[in-house]
Amino acid sequence: MIDPARFFDALATEGVQFVAGVPDSLLKEACRYVDAALPRERHVIAANEGGAVALAAGHHLATGAVPLVYLQNSGIGNAVNPLLSLVDPEVYAIPLVLLIGWRGEPGVKDEPQHVKQGRVTPAMLDAMEIPYRVLDGDEAAGLDAVRWAVGRARERGGPTALLARKGAFAKAGLPGDESASLPLTREAAIERVVTALQPGTTVVATTGMIARELYEFRRRAGLDGSRDFLTVGSMGHASQIALGIASARPAHEVACLDGDGAALMHLGGLATIGVTGPRNFLHVVLNNGAHDSVGGQPTAGFAIDLPGVARACGYAVVAGPVEEAHEVTEAVQALQAVAGPAFLEVRVARGARSDLGRPKEPPVENVQRFVTHLREEAASA
Repeated sequence: MIDPARFFDALATEGVQFVAGVPDSLLKEACRYVDAALPRERHVIAANEGGAVALAAGHHLATGAVPLVYLQNSGIGNAVNPLLSLVDPEVYAIPLVLLIGWRGEPGVKDEPQHVKQGRVTPAMLDAMEIPYRVLDGDEAAGLDAVRWAVGRARERGGPTALLARKGAFAKAGLPGDESASLPLTREAAIERVVTALQPGTTVVATTGMIARELYEFRRRAGLDGSRDFLTVGSMGHASQIALGIASARPAHEVACLDGDGAALMHLGGLATIGVTGPRNFLHVVLNNGAHDSVGGQPTAGFAIDLPGVARACGYAVVAGPVEEAHEVTEAVQALQAVAGPAFLEVRVARGARSDLGRPKEPPVENVQRFVTHLREEAASA
């Protein structure tokens, strides 16, 4: 496997001074290393992948150096616009290197939401005319690929890519997170939120741990999960899915369980919710200040005023941050008792159970049950 320290040393030797990106589980060790090794002004964890490309472009414009942008292949979609209309050789001709985690690689078992994305990733890079090489864990070949990627980016005046297979990077050899824990786990907070919701509330849960923990709570409690939409992909879009449902069913209560990283990724969604003004909408952001599903790298969640942002975006009622279990229950009940849109920030500890499961049913089966429930409920109203 490739030692992250040697990988980034090779990049530095080639003149790469700036790194930006959105964390990925396959790149976890590389992300941990660069976050520890580089000062804040040289490494930025971006809200979304398109923003990371734009940050990198700005760095190149100011310095002339070739930057690196890291991302999961599911984030290519967020980056397509700046890749093709900003840094492309036929536009501003800005050289940069993409380090892409290859989730869903054909022949490698992965979750359903990654299978299609993994299969078409090479074709997407080909369609965008971005030259790439695959990192398979051979360190010598990987370091040679670094030299190729930087040199080719300079030569063509545009992006190149390194596509990292599962297991390509070795452990970074860094100590674990020693930050103080908050009193409430995310899983316990989800249980508190869901239990306090008005009966019959539809719940849309964001991708990653939140959807998985909601699913496990329903199963453990023997509760019907047909009113839950578990967003297994499409990071950052759960609030808009929930808004679409709330707008179509104005007499029906809808709650979105969001994460800080997901909410920040497409923060403009809060403005859309505020301007649309659904009275039946509750938006709960479970904020642990980290990208928990892909390695625990920090977000800006604890550094900004999320309730203040929601208030400025036009939410009718806002609460939080809350940290204690009883505060969660009281806040949810109070917010659902008034006309929304309503917003609640719940601060929770990082981490999840090591034995946390995943939905046993495929996404298409879950959505069929969900849609059937919604339509039956609408018919009986």
